[in-house]
Amino acid sequence: MPNYQFDKIFSLAEANELIPRLEIAIRQLQSKTGELRRSIAEVVKLDPAARQLPLPQIIERYPQLRESANQVAQAAEKIETYGCLLKDIDQGLVDFPWEIEEDRIVFLCWQFGEPAVIAWHPVEAGFAQRQPLPGAPKHYLN
Repeated sequence: MPNYQFDKIFSLAEANELIPRLEIAIRQLQSKTGELRRSIAEVVKLDPAARQLPLPQIIERYPQLRESANQVAQAAEKIETYGCLLKDIDQGLVDFPWEIEEDRIVFLCWQFGEPAVIAWHPVEAGFAQRQPLPGAPKHYLN
């Protein structure tokens, strides 16, 4: 089993305390990501040659895209400064390293729109393998 190192190990209470800030940060990140995608689509529409380029080259070629991409990166980095891990921008997935039992780290898993952290999954697994925390409303796990 790989030896993972995390900057912070959360308690369930600490993870839940971050939810209000994460909701704001995820909303901003999703907005900036949407703006970047729309700008890229507009560039590709106006410059057919851009369709042949890999996305990083398109962004590098157009200064307005570089600025938008930097804003997306900064918004994502802000989320990770809390010690949690941003897993998916579109779904608003955030994981929190959590010691489920002595010497066993798993991820508490929160998705934008959930009222609190209600699930966990092994570090090696992902969102599809989420397990409900005891007492968590299961209808959110669909």
